[in-house]
Amino acid sequence: MISFDPKSTPTNILHAYLLSAVAPRPIAFASTVDVDGNPNLSPFSFFNVFSSNPPILVFSPSRRVRDNTTKHTLENAEATKEVVINVVNYDIVHQMSLSSTEYAKSVNEFDKSGLTMLKSDIVKPFRVAESPVQFECKVNEIIKLGTEGGAGNLIICEVVKFHITEEVLNDDNTINQKKLDLVSRAGGSFYSRANKGFFEIPKPLSKLGIGVDNLPEDIKNSMVLTGNDLGILANVDKIPTKDKVKEFINSLGERYPNIKNASHREKHKLARKYLSFGDIESAWKILLS
Repeated sequence: MISFDPKSTPTNILHAYLLSAVAPRPIAFASTVDVDGNPNLSPFSFFNVFSSNPPILVFSPSRRVRDNTTKHTLENAEATKEVVINVVNYDIVHQMSLSSTEYAKSVNEFDKSGLTMLKSDIVKPFRVAESPVQFECKVNEIIKLGTEGGAGNLIICEVVKFHITEEVLNDDNTINQKKLDLVSRAGGSFYSRANKGFFEIPKPLSKLGIGVDNLPEDIKNSMVLTGNDLGILANVDKIPTKDKVKEFINSLGERYPNIKNASHREKHKLARKYLSFGDIESAWKILLS
């Protein structure tokens, strides 16, 4: 075996080993607000349930390894002592991934990811309407585990109310795990789907994706494209130019001779096919044709 001493292993390498070895991990999709009520939404995979009486969830926004800064979620939780933890199922996994982009503090990740803000009953942070289970929480305590980059901050949350969509419940109101279809996090770009196993999602762009809020209206309001599709399309820093679109559409002549006269619905269906192959640029060009 290869052995490592944590004290002599660079933090970024240690971090990668820990995330790959301790996996898969559940995802806390945490919604907070700052003191002025501005919403923030971000996922964290250092997360689990630790007590049922009282009901306690704990998640940990770590200090950034590269520059030792803290995340907006931690700052908001410290200031307001409230958070909503939403679970992540497969239907919203790409939107969740997009929300992890490090947008400026003034940016609303609900808008960027195309997810819906749902007013909570007790706490001020909004719930994610598309999440099948949402926990409204009060922050009991925050335990700082260090002051250097990579150090965790345990946010100990007490559930004061929770909500479950009826679509994932059995007749006796127990949760149907297959219908819930949860997604968990592993190392690198890997995730795990409860029903299907491992799959990959490219990490969000460091240049900042344009966000669902900046998609053309006919794409954003598509009756064909899913939330996940929109999340994938929104994770680009710019869209193809008109010349690039024209050149690509002309190249489709033999395979799709009627593409120029196709309806929006037909183009959206074809774009979905390209997205399923991971060809985001071609999907964009079809949608813009």
